[in-house]
Amino acid sequence: MHQTKTPHPTSYLPGALGMALVGGSVAVSHVLVDAPLMTAQAVRYAAAALVLVLVARGLGRALPLPRGREWPLLLLLAGSGLVLFNVALVRGAEHAEPAAIAVAVASVPVVLGVVGPLLEGRTPTARILVAAGVVTAGSILVQGTGQTDATGVAYAGLALACEAAFTLLAVPLLPRLGAWGVSTYAVVIGAVMFAALAVPLEGVGAVRRLDATHLAAVAYLAVMVTAVAFVLWYATVARVGSASAGLLTGVAPVAAALLGVAVTGHLPGPLVWTGVAVVVAGLASGLRVRRRPVRFARR
Repeated sequence: MHQTKTPHPTSYLPGALGMALVGGSVAVSHVLVDAPLMTAQAVRYAAAALVLVLVARGLGRALPLPRGREWPLLLLLAGSGLVLFNVALVRGAEHAEPAAIAVAVASVPVVLGVVGPLLEGRTPTARILVAAGVVTAGSILVQGTGQTDATGVAYAGLALACEAAFTLLAVPLLPRLGAWGVSTYAVVIGAVMFAALAVPLEGVGAVRRLDATHLAAVAYLAVMVTAVAFVLWYATVARVGSASAGLLTGVAPVAAALLGVAVTGHLPGPLVWTGVAVVVAGLASGLRVRRRPVRFARR
């Protein structure tokens, strides 16, 4: 007797929680608008690396040393998914409204739905692709659209590519390094890269421009949005695959909208609530667990 394995519903919970943390960080990230970007990010990722190493040791989690082609993949992951992504957001904001960049990033489920299975040696499924389109449409309704010029469109496309690379480049790394290993090494490399950019661009003394409010925001981002969210996300990608996990990115804008209600007390308009409903519908259709009949082998 044999049965085709399908992900248990609880397999999606870590990734959903991770995306909720990312979406809820919008208000915190806004605190760093007037802070030296590269320096703040260098401190953030250095702190996150320390947290990951200490917690991994405390929990007895192994952190296998990368080898062979794993090193260039980790360099590409950190350089694109962490460093270049942040640069695209900052530079893109000079040419486009934040919502315009967010709309591009919202297309990540579609990219992961197509490319992810191919990297994993599978064929993209129509169910996931349709659900990805629905989640993307709902995310756009939640976030709204914004004006942009041609340069802003280019930066939006770059942000989308970097966001997808954050997951796709981890696919071949997860089987051996695991969620803890990929998260830790990517964060360490990211911290070094940001520091290398911070020194010539902002100066060694830029760290003194980070006041108590900045440091509190950096600490929250380091622990919850980097150390915790990264491990949760990669653990889910390893369990359910990048395509299915990609649908969970729709949780981030919904979490941001709901947190906005809790913080400001102002209810969003009908388009936002419609978007939330569309995202939920996309997640429900794409992540539903199909019960397959048990097949009995002939004797």
